[in-house]
Amino acid sequence: MSPGDQGVVPVLEVGGTHVTSACVDIGTRGLRSGRSFREPMDGDGSAEEILSALVRCARRLATDGSGPWAVALPGPFDYERGFGRYEGVGKFDALRDFDLRTALTAALPGATAVSFWNDADAFVLGEWWAGAARGHRSVIGITLGTGVGSCFLRDGRIVRQGPGIPPDGRVHTLRYAGGPVEETVSRRALRRAYARATGASPPDVREIARRAREGDEAAADVFAETFSALGRVLGPSLAAFEPTVLVIGGAIAGAWDLVAEPLRAGLDEADPTRTRHIVIAPAQQPTQAPLLGAAYLATACGEEPRER
Repeated sequence: MSPGDQGVVPVLEVGGTHVTSACVDIGTRGLRSGRSFREPMDGDGSAEEILSALVRCARRLATDGSGPWAVALPGPFDYERGFGRYEGVGKFDALRDFDLRTALTAALPGATAVSFWNDADAFVLGEWWAGAARGHRSVIGITLGTGVGSCFLRDGRIVRQGPGIPPDGRVHTLRYAGGPVEETVSRRALRRAYARATGASPPDVREIARRAREGDEAAADVFAETFSALGRVLGPSLAAFEPTVLVIGGAIAGAWDLVAEPLRAGLDEADPTRTRHIVIAPAQQPTQAPLLGAAYLATACGEEPRER
C-alpha cells in the first residue's frame, strides 16, 4: 500500500509534559493547513488524567469521517499490543499494563484503529520523509532531551541489527566512562555537570546555553565536553553503519550553535577517516517530524512496531 494513496492521517505525539495533535496530509508531506494543537499533560498523572489530555487534544482536530489514527510516544511501550511498559522511568507509570489502544479507539473522533510508534523512530522517519534527511538512503537520527533517542534507516526502513547498530538500534544502551551514555548526555546530565562546575543550583539547559553564549566559561565547557563525548560514543556506530547524514533533534538540539562543533570534534576523534564525509544536520522539522513520521509509518507500514 503506497503512502501517497492514504489522504489525511490524524496523529497524536505524546511527550512527558504535553500532547500534540495534527492531521498529516500524506500527499503534501505536511500538516493540513499547517496547524497543530498542543495541550499540557501531567506524565505523573493517573491513567484517566493522561487519557483525558490525549482525547481533549485530539478533539481539537477537524477530522474527515472515520479511519485509523497514529500515536507517537516514548518507550518502554508494547507498540504492537498498545500497552504501557513504564515502571520507575519518571513518567507514565500509571500506563503500565493499561490498554491504551482500546481506550483511545473508543474515545478518539472517528477512530477505527489506533497504531503506536516509538517517538524517536517517528522523528527520524519524519526527517527522512520531509526534512533534513530527505534524499538520503542511509540515515542515523538522534534526539536529545531527557535521554538519547535514536533510529537507524536504510532506504526509508528501520534497521535494528547489523554493523554499527546498538541493541535494537537504541543508542541509549551504549556506555561511556563506565556508565550509561545518558548519564553523560541528557538534560539531567548537563544540569548536573554545570552544578559540579559552579557549585550552584543548576538552571535548566536553556539557561545554561544562554550563559554559554554570553561568555560563561563553565557553561561553554559543559556543552563542549558533553557533545564531544557524544561524538566519541557515536563514532564507531557511524563508521560501521556508514550513513550519509546524521540528523539531530530534540529539545537540546535547539542549542545547535553549542552542539555542532564539539559533536563533530568527538566524531573525528573517534574515527576521522570514516566519519569526516558524514553530513551532520539539525532537524528541519523539529516539532513536526514525529507527527509526520508516525503518519508515514501508519500508512506505509514500513516497519513492524517494536518494544523499546
